[in-house]
Amino acid sequence: MLSQTLIPETTMRLAKFTSVLLALAGALGAARFSPEHAGRIVRLADPQISPDGKSIAVVVSRANFEEDRYDADLALIDITTYAQRVLTHDRRDVSQPRWSPDGALLAYLAKVDGKAQIFVLPMSGGDSWQLTKSPTPVQQFAWRPGGRNEIAYVALDDRAKVTGEERHNKSFEVQDMHFLLQEAPSSSHVWLIAADAKSAARRLTSGEWSLPASLPPGPPASPLSWSPDGRQIALVKNSTPYTGDSDKSSVHLLDVETGDLRALTGRAALETQPLFSPDGVHIAHWYPREGETKNVNEIYVGRAAGGESTSVTRRLDRNAQRAIWMPDGKSLLVSANDGTTTGLWLQPLDGNPRRIDLGNLVITAAFWLDASLGPKGEIAFTATEPQRPAELYNMSSQDATPQRLTDFNAETAALELGRSETIEWENEGFHADGVVTYPPDFVPAKKYPLVLYVHGGPRSASKQAFSRLAQLMAAQGWIVFEPNYRGSDNLGNDFQAAIWHDAGAGPGRDVMAGVKQLEKRGFIDSDRMAVSGWSYGGYMTTWLLGNYPERWKAAVAGAAVTNWLDQYNLADGNVRAGERFGGSPWTDVKRIQSYREQSPMNYAARIKAPTLILSDTGDYRVPITQSFQLYHALRDNGVVTQFIAYPVSGHSPIDPVYSRDVDRRWVAWLAKYLSPQQTAGGAAR
Repeated sequence: MLSQTLIPETTMRLAKFTSVLLALAGALGAARFSPEHAGRIVRLADPQISPDGKSIAVVVSRANFEEDRYDADLALIDITTYAQRVLTHDRRDVSQPRWSPDGALLAYLAKVDGKAQIFVLPMSGGDSWQLTKSPTPVQQFAWRPGGRNEIAYVALDDRAKVTGEERHNKSFEVQDMHFLLQEAPSSSHVWLIAADAKSAARRLTSGEWSLPASLPPGPPASPLSWSPDGRQIALVKNSTPYTGDSDKSSVHLLDVETGDLRALTGRAALETQPLFSPDGVHIAHWYPREGETKNVNEIYVGRAAGGESTSVTRRLDRNAQRAIWMPDGKSLLVSANDGTTTGLWLQPLDGNPRRIDLGNLVITAAFWLDASLGPKGEIAFTATEPQRPAELYNMSSQDATPQRLTDFNAETAALELGRSETIEWENEGFHADGVVTYPPDFVPAKKYPLVLYVHGGPRSASKQAFSRLAQLMAAQGWIVFEPNYRGSDNLGNDFQAAIWHDAGAGPGRDVMAGVKQLEKRGFIDSDRMAVSGWSYGGYMTTWLLGNYPERWKAAVAGAAVTNWLDQYNLADGNVRAGERFGGSPWTDVKRIQSYREQSPMNYAARIKAPTLILSDTGDYRVPITQSFQLYHALRDNGVVTQFIAYPVSGHSPIDPVYSRDVDRRWVAWLAKYLSPQQTAGGAAR
């Protein structure tokens, strides 16, 4: 296992602070992790290596509980000395730092009157200037190569102003979109603007089709990719702006001067994330294996001139989540979940992938790899260790030892945290794995409550990384188990695809086989077990509650999928939910029965465990209607339950106050029922 290079004390002010914390911890006894500690974790994201390879710009965010927001700034980290410089001041919601090709300017997004706009910062000195004044938020942007100092950006079309009596008419046509829609969605299109802000932006695309837009949480909308000569932009063309139609996507090339669009491969669906090679000859893009949505995502490469593209990651057999061209254009840096970590490989255009050794680091990859490459193949990334939240790291080459450049989260690392390990087991011909986090004072001879913390997705994976909620629960004296069930994307195509037509039963048996494996070790109190999760983790929670009702002492179901019919009709994914069942529930009697049989609501009357239900009122990903159904089913059957709603938009609370409230309620609810003196019936209703 690699050890990360330590930060020189002479160049890191925070190293002294760390020493003080450790000294205090030794003298007073280290504190255990709490929601208050969680609120002080510093978040790092989107590291971008400068064109000269000497420094890294990164977004640094801290919780501001008084204003209930995260305050983000850009920091510049010197790779050699580790010196830090804050680049932005008093800008709201800073994101997406991007260097100009010559490194003289750094552009980024920040909100003005609630709308993201592009700002440009001169690296020679001086303040940023606001480049765009788009009437709608800027979604993404990319610098034009070739020394022209121009930026292409994507924004929603502004709505036409209506006057007279019709200004009161807000009716619109509903198509394949989530049920919270208040108006027909606008298309996203491309604009071009000079970085000196001396001329107005020029529209490059238009029409009823749209570039993809991301509803958080989700992967970034497919970034624009310029050809090296600055004449073309590779982009993704969606047939409509409706989120239920987002699978109707294909890679196109835009001629910047003429506005002509041409398809790259001729496929009509499921293509995304195009990226020009450094020499402009090839384009890499995402596409599922054999065009089947149940299969792993692969990286396809074709000639930019057009024609067929073919998979270069078939031998990898993992659900690729990002690809970045190496400077020589002969290979790609590819990432994917792999076991209980984030794998990183050097993938040649023709040949076997070579795994890059990261030791115990787990690169941040919630939806794609949080990394960038330097001019000589240097790799900058954010990553966690099992007992340290994310920091910034750099590798001078793919064979170098990672160097940690920051110490923002020294306070958390100095706490008394739980140890974690990976466990593996076999079930029904599948090899499965998961992560176990132990209480800080774990003694194998004792018996401990077990809490399942099931990941969402389901295309995701539990990893042996720093887990905020797992550490919060371990601090209570519980063993926390995060299983990877079939449908997870960390163990190959067959494991991932096995969830098709088997949303809950097979995955549920995988989870329970993992529980049985833990019980054999002798330190699990089988009479004090709880299950919890968010999103698909909420689905698995409610499935396990109804199908293994005698096993659970308590549960927390966050944003739980409980009814597949609601997912099909009301969620932002909408009709795409039908893919896993073979089509629409409304065209086949047997198929609608399958939807119902695989919905936890079908088994809700069996649930016995006291259950806390959590959901956002404005959740477009998993509509709150499903939480209402679960709540009434439990109440009507006399099960102890509480339903807490957060009056915000999105799939989960992202502000610090509500996020902390979720943590507190999650832990407090389970604590009621996992204490040794609690009777089997739970607290009185």
